[in-house]
Amino acid sequence: MENGVKLVAAIEPKNVVAEQFRTVRTNIEFSSIDKEIKTLLFTSSDVSEGKSTVSANVAVTLAQQGKKVLFIDADLRRPTLHTTFGLSNTQGLSTILANNEDYHSIAVNSSIDNLTIITSGPVPPNPAELLNSNRMKRLLQLASSEFDLVILDVPPLLSVTDTQILSAEVDGVVFVVRQGVAQRTAVKRAKELLSMVHANLLGYVLNDVAPKNGYGYGYGYGYGYGDNH
Repeated sequence: MENGVKLVAAIEPKNVVAEQFRTVRTNIEFSSIDKEIKTLLFTSSDVSEGKSTVSANVAVTLAQQGKKVLFIDADLRRPTLHTTFGLSNTQGLSTILANNEDYHSIAVNSSIDNLTIITSGPVPPNPAELLNSNRMKRLLQLASSEFDLVILDVPPLLSVTDTQILSAEVDGVVFVVRQGVAQRTAVKRAKELLSMVHANLLGYVLNDVAPKNGYGYGYGYGYGYGDNH
C-alpha cells in the first residue's frame, strides 16, 4: 500500500483503533452543536504525522453512521486517497478546478456505502492558485449543499500556503499531532497561521504511537481542544 493508508475502520470495525476513530467522530459532532459543520479539513504542522490516516478513517466512520460524505484529496502535491481506496487518479480535483469541470462527472463512489471520493488528479504546476480560486469556493458551496459533510485532506500547514488558504474557507479544522515527531514550536507556529486567517480550530488528534512500518494497530488517538495543547 505504497503512499496509501490503512482503513482500519472499514477492515476491522471492532478493532480498538477503529473505536478510537469513532470517538474522534463523536467529538467532532459535539463540537458542531452551536454551528453546523458541513466542511471539515484535516491537517498537521509537518509531514508524516498521520493526517491522511486520520481523515480517511474518520470519513469512513461518518459514512458507516449513515452520513452522506464527500472526501476530497486536496493535497495536490503528495496525494494518497487514490491509493488508499484503489482508485484511478487520471482526473480529480486538479482537473475539476483547471478545466471548470462539473464535479459530479469526476467524483466516484467508494467501496464504502455513503462515501464518495474526489481524488487529487494529476499534480498541477499551480496548486495554491487552484485551491485559492473561486472555482474551489464554489465547489465547496455546492458539495456542502448536497452532502452531509465534505472532508478535505490537505498538505501540512508549514510546508505550503495551500492549507492556510483553505482553512479560512471551511467550517472546521482538525489538527493531527504525532507525538515524538511534531515539534512544539512547529505546532505553535501552525496554530498561529490558523489564527491569522480566523480558522475554526475544532481540536487536535494526538497520534501517540508510530509503528515501524507505518501501519498496524499501534495508533492511539486522543481528542482535545486546540487551545489546550
